[in-house]
Amino acid sequence: MNDGAIGGGSTEREAMEFDVVIVGGGPAGLSAAIRLKQLAAEKEQEISVCVLEKGSEVGAHILSGAVIDPIALNELVPDWKDKGAPLNTEVTEDRFLFLTENGGFGVPNILMPPLMNNHGNYIVSLGNVCRWLAEQAEALEVEIYPGFAGSEVLYADDGSVRGVATGDMGIGRDGERTGSYEPGIELIGKYTFIAEGVRGSLAKELIAKFELDAQSDVPKFGIGLKELWEVKPENHVMGQVTHTMGWPLASDTGGGSFMYHLEDNQVAIGFVVHLNYKNPHLSPFDEFQRFKHHPKIKPVLEGGRRISYGARAITEGGFQSVPKLTFAGGALIGCSAGLVNLPRIKGSHNAMKSGMLAAEAAFDAVANGRSGDELTAYGEAYAASWIYKDLKRVRNVKPLWSKLGTFVGLMLGGLDMWMNNLGIGLPFTLKHGKRDADTLVPADQAKPISYPKPDGTISFDKLSSVFISNTNHEENQPIHLELRDPSLPIDKNLPAWDEPAQRYCPAGVYEVVDADQGGGKRFQINAQNCVHCKTCDIKDPSHNIKWTVPQGGGGPNYPNM
Repeated sequence: MNDGAIGGGSTEREAMEFDVVIVGGGPAGLSAAIRLKQLAAEKEQEISVCVLEKGSEVGAHILSGAVIDPIALNELVPDWKDKGAPLNTEVTEDRFLFLTENGGFGVPNILMPPLMNNHGNYIVSLGNVCRWLAEQAEALEVEIYPGFAGSEVLYADDGSVRGVATGDMGIGRDGERTGSYEPGIELIGKYTFIAEGVRGSLAKELIAKFELDAQSDVPKFGIGLKELWEVKPENHVMGQVTHTMGWPLASDTGGGSFMYHLEDNQVAIGFVVHLNYKNPHLSPFDEFQRFKHHPKIKPVLEGGRRISYGARAITEGGFQSVPKLTFAGGALIGCSAGLVNLPRIKGSHNAMKSGMLAAEAAFDAVANGRSGDELTAYGEAYAASWIYKDLKRVRNVKPLWSKLGTFVGLMLGGLDMWMNNLGIGLPFTLKHGKRDADTLVPADQAKPISYPKPDGTISFDKLSSVFISNTNHEENQPIHLELRDPSLPIDKNLPAWDEPAQRYCPAGVYEVVDADQGGGKRFQINAQNCVHCKTCDIKDPSHNIKWTVPQGGGGPNYPNM
């Protein structure tokens, strides 16, 4: 690593040089870092690697169910059990329920496609898994910088990516420098891996600049909301995994729930809503809260204590929406590339493997004296990998679900998965259709939804939920949620869709309030509440909200999530 000074306008920015710069300390980024150092040790060569993590610590912003398939971990760290990886609860029971308003029925496991079987998988806190992966990486001398977000892509004169810069610190709400101002740092790499997770700001820029999505379908997303509970011992069944579909969502709204029983009488309960929903009156947060009162769910939580809350967008486009993975000077890995297997609600194994494949391609390139070119070997390795097969066999489930509704769509999707398991799946790939921002119908053409008031015991409001997500942002900084046109929320979104940001945001960031004078309305952004779910950047029907990284390590701080 070399330190230096680079002129950035009137301010000099420190520059740090590495062989590989990785943006994001999630499963993909950390696996890439570990694999690079493993290869260096095997080949007795030096390679310098750094990981930027926008959270205050590795794991702070990680949110997932999560039931993890250990296939990638087995490859990356075969002795992970001996090294104390926090995979402590193996799945012992799979349950699939279809809910009606007051009841429901179980789907026999024998009818489920084999890939939906969770036996051999582990219920985990993915945040804790990432914290452990960071320990493994640091033991291999990977440099990890938490609290620093990659806010700018740096380009060489030939247009290739030469690294990233962190954001300036100490910029006030008015955009002016404060007394604590510190310029950002440039991290220069022979190759740069983008592992920001879902809808990352740098990935968006790179996909657009290099037209990485020119040959892929539109991206699709969902929002996942999660709570961690400590329940009464008699309500706890360690290792039990439950997934539900149906109520409270209408048939034309995709989504479902999960309930995972971890160790220590803890239960992770969550709710997913596909963001191609049509009704602008729908609130994913409130759907989650009323879901918990269902007679098949509430008894597990009664007498328990809610520990934490969070929300995160999920990539749902799958096989046909994966963009080109490489560009001159770098690569997309993990959820930045959209590698989630939606029917399984799993992406960590694919994220880890993608990081490993990219690492292998970059290591060979650096060893051969290359830099700044396109890592075509990574794209080729992906196409030959089990990630590709994992996504391809479920590629038609999401389009069938979206086009035909929950009951019929999932029956046909399940049939297609069975056929793929037998090697006779559909010979074509269905398209997704519209982007999620473009699916809302006008508010006056949609059925209003009346949500019950939270009882403060099983269900809760947004602000008390955000409080236990430990979300914090320095108040005197520019708002990181940018409006391309500040007039659109009131002039367009409010009359057309009753400004849906009030409801799709799971953290109370967006409000329509009375203007101070004149009796009108104004759009208020409570940026300090933001849990970094990115839903606003995806679902705003005017394509008007741009999510950018805040200063420092702001955002949630999820314990055991």
